[in-house]
Amino acid sequence: MDISETRQIGRTNLRLPTLGLGANPLGGLYEPISQQEVVETIDCAFESGVRFFDLAPVYGYGNAERNVGHALQSRPRDEIFVSTKIGRLLLDPTDPATPAGREDVMVLWEGEQLYKGTDSVRPYFDFSHDGVRRSIEDSLKRTGLDRFDTLHIHDPDLYPDEAIDGAFRALSDLKDEGVIGAIGCGMNQWEMLADFASRAPFDCFLLAGRYSLLDQSALPELLPICLKNDISLIIGGVYNSGILSHPDPASISDVSSEAVAIGSWTENVTFNYVPAPRDIIDRAAAMKRICESHGTSLKAAAIQFPLHHPAVASVLMGPRTAAHVTDNIEAFTQEVPPALWDDLKAQGFLPSEAPTPTS
Repeated sequence: MDISETRQIGRTNLRLPTLGLGANPLGGLYEPISQQEVVETIDCAFESGVRFFDLAPVYGYGNAERNVGHALQSRPRDEIFVSTKIGRLLLDPTDPATPAGREDVMVLWEGEQLYKGTDSVRPYFDFSHDGVRRSIEDSLKRTGLDRFDTLHIHDPDLYPDEAIDGAFRALSDLKDEGVIGAIGCGMNQWEMLADFASRAPFDCFLLAGRYSLLDQSALPELLPICLKNDISLIIGGVYNSGILSHPDPASISDVSSEAVAIGSWTENVTFNYVPAPRDIIDRAAAMKRICESHGTSLKAAAIQFPLHHPAVASVLMGPRTAAHVTDNIEAFTQEVPPALWDDLKAQGFLPSEAPTPTS
């Protein structure tokens, strides 16, 4: 894959780089991260050719937007593509004006916070027209940027009607005003995205973890709908939160039935943000052996696979360090022989209808 390649977003005049950087780990996911570490990671990405950066207020409760924004302020704005998300406001839980019952409680287990080193604010769902405007204003202040190229409605799983009737209409007004170039929706499920495609003229969807080497559940229904409706897909979670980037999946213990220390979550042994079950570990290990038999890494196959589908415009890596950036770019640009895809299909790891190069 070519890191400099771009693809059109829906029917817009925007073109999206095929490789982007998702900033969730840069918000302090699982453990704190300093602004200097974030700057080093973003600097490495930019200097390596990455021009697409995806943010969200909820990533570190504002930390990712602040720190990535700080790192990008020295870069020419017209050379970078920046997206962020709406749907959660960061509010003080002790403020009497904060709405009750709308907090997104983002914990691992027993009250352990998902993000570390955060401010005392917490995320509260708000998909209203006014909430969208406030969210954007807050994100612009945190990042120090003058605009965002795309805005995604973020995780409206519990509020689908509010997302369409409130948030989408607000974003549509902003697009008509020329404030943003494209309207998207970012989720960890494909079913609601398929429904949204028929309810509003979205330009793009950001789908995490549901079109990967381990999970092609979005392939039969969502991807054809996106093609039909000219909705471009951005695929996050290409490693399914860690298991496909683990150096040796076969060495991972079966941890599905026992508590896992927080530190273990930083060692890439998770599948969709929970401890990887035995069948997933075995499947990843088997695919790794097939990849190595073709002189290819599992990471290279994982990060490149989604882009072979014509509905997919871009994939996101989620690095925490500059070394992670370099490793991901190496996987993205590594040559993957067509025979590898043939083998993965022949051995039942990919469906025959999944678009891939053929030998």
